[in-house]
Amino acid sequence: MLPRRIVILGNAGSGKSTLARVLGERLSCSVVHLDRLFWRPKWKEPEPMDFRRRVANAISGPEWICEGNYSRRTFDLRLPRADLVIWMDTPRATCLRRVVVRNLLRRPRPDMPVGCSERLNKEFITFLRFVWTFDRDYRPKIENERLRLGAHVPVVRLSSKSKIHSFLTALQPIPSADGSKCLSRKS
Repeated sequence: MLPRRIVILGNAGSGKSTLARVLGERLSCSVVHLDRLFWRPKWKEPEPMDFRRRVANAISGPEWICEGNYSRRTFDLRLPRADLVIWMDTPRATCLRRVVVRNLLRRPRPDMPVGCSERLNKEFITFLRFVWTFDRDYRPKIENERLRLGAHVPVVRLSSKSKIHSFLTALQPIPSADGSKCLSRKS
């Protein structure tokens, strides 16, 4: 079976959104950025069922690339339908640098929630702590949920630009029955 529904996981700044956009463009698949579905303006959290409803709607189609963790909130919706999980294994120093740079540059990003902006404030310092401790404090919980709800889903781990490049090179879009594109691994 060809992968047509991809879940991308990893730390903030690991490259989840960038990889999702590249795959989405290359394969003409819709890209779902979970942060955009979760956060309300001014970084307000939504009602849990409202977020789950938005996620369920966003992944209701036959093909999608969904980036973001939210394991306890959405894995039961995403993993049963997923054909592939991609773990971005980016070093935490790289993640931290990317998060700081994107905060300082404040360029518009397609994965940025509507009505939210990045700033240098107390919440940002707390977020940097999250990024630094992600592999130790959060990743094991996400991985446990992935194994509990989606152990059957194949996993690709990407830890460098060269591995990402090799992964993308090994994939080619092919037409699906409805005329859209899906993934095929080159032999």
